[in-house]
Amino acid sequence: MLARVFRVAILCAVLSIAPVSAHHSHGNYDLTKWTTMEGKVTEVHLLVPHSWIYLEVKDAKGGDPTVWALEATGPGGLQRVGIKKEDVKTGDTVKVRCHLLRDGSNGCLLGYVTPMHGDAARGHGVERDWDGGGGAGTPAPAPTK
Repeated sequence: MLARVFRVAILCAVLSIAPVSAHHSHGNYDLTKWTTMEGKVTEVHLLVPHSWIYLEVKDAKGGDPTVWALEATGPGGLQRVGIKKEDVKTGDTVKVRCHLLRDGSNGCLLGYVTPMHGDAARGHGVERDWDGGGGAGTPAPAPTK
């Protein structure tokens, strides 16, 4: 009996520290279309399982700015493609290419982020994949200039 309890305890310990790989759908995003926007970063959260950038985008018609919630891969996925936490900070201006939420709310599945903060050491002007190597699930068209 004691051996069985010990085996169960070991199994629980191993499962609690082993990385869990789960797949979930991006079905709430329209993966058939890319949207481009530019704005000022108001928040950056590098969290597991998803990182988030909150972006204040000025209305093209002169209205009030709108804050967008942009979902990215987690910190491990960002690190695997060479993105560092210093690359994008609160207050930075960035351009993004992403897939909008199907329900029309202010959210996007990030594909690519281009920092426009002027600091070459932090990747100014270099478009980077924030989906962890997948470009938000679909091949991206070439960026327009």
